[in-house]
Amino acid sequence: MIALPPIQFDRASGALEGANLWERTAALALSTGSKISSHFSHRGYIGCANLLRKTLPERNIAIKLNSDAIFEFPYGEGYWSKLLNRSFRYEDELELLFRDSAGVDYTLLDCGANFGYWSVLVSSAPFGSHKAIAIEPSSQNFAKLKNNAAINNHRFEPMRCAIGAARGTARLSGTKHEAFSIAGGAGGRGEDVPVLALDNLLDDGKISADGKYLVKLDVEGVEIEAIKGGARLLQGDSVVMCEEHGNDPNHTVSRFILEQTPLKLIVYDPRSNRLETVTELSILDRIKVSSHVGYNVFGTASAFWQNRINALNANAARRMQ
Repeated sequence: MIALPPIQFDRASGALEGANLWERTAALALSTGSKISSHFSHRGYIGCANLLRKTLPERNIAIKLNSDAIFEFPYGEGYWSKLLNRSFRYEDELELLFRDSAGVDYTLLDCGANFGYWSVLVSSAPFGSHKAIAIEPSSQNFAKLKNNAAINNHRFEPMRCAIGAARGTARLSGTKHEAFSIAGGAGGRGEDVPVLALDNLLDDGKISADGKYLVKLDVEGVEIEAIKGGARLLQGDSVVMCEEHGNDPNHTVSRFILEQTPLKLIVYDPRSNRLETVTELSILDRIKVSSHVGYNVFGTASAFWQNRINALNANAARRMQ
């Protein structure tokens, strides 16, 4: 059976091309559903979108994220279809730092890259055409990640492995592509995957100790082990960006960064529109308002990156005046 070519959607203009009438109707439903469900942190959106997807022919949609970035995924897929809503911003606290760092010579380490959204964006011209290594353990996700590298002229490097505390192998399992984990207990049939520590990237010559790095850790329950495995890397000019789960009242990841590492803990506070240095975890009780979503926190020991974040905050304050 010949695969249908991808539907094309331009987020800037809203133009949808290559879709039949039902697929256009579905796009409207997916976009409207995102707008409505955004008022309650998109609760229920993924399930509804995946039900709608069963009525659609199997084909991809290629989203034009900006003038130099194409992101492709199966049409109707619940996690990423929110991008059809042009007002939706995916992890905007990360985008804030990535946009501000466009002129910095850094490499993105995109750990738990999924289909490669951030690697596609950060390697694009509007974000500074940065080097990126997209690390993803799942074989089914990796195929989609490699496709996104290919349609963006192979400008970032996909690597198939998990990130953990040390080199080895682990069992990856789960039922949702956005939540595959080596932490255990994820359910579903699994696959054995190689595991690397962040510091192994230094040992193997993939990256150099004197570089600047933004390290996105989306590793589904293995954040603390991954941070432990990157002790040398994180001593340098690096920022680690990882998820603090909304359903964790103990703020386990942030507590570990604050109490067990030399890193300064930084979190985006929507009330002040600033990246705030955290000395007291109670601020997270106010910020983490939805139990079913994740909140990104940042850790860095780098004076360079701390100065960048201070300057970013100053610019934000000026814009609000």
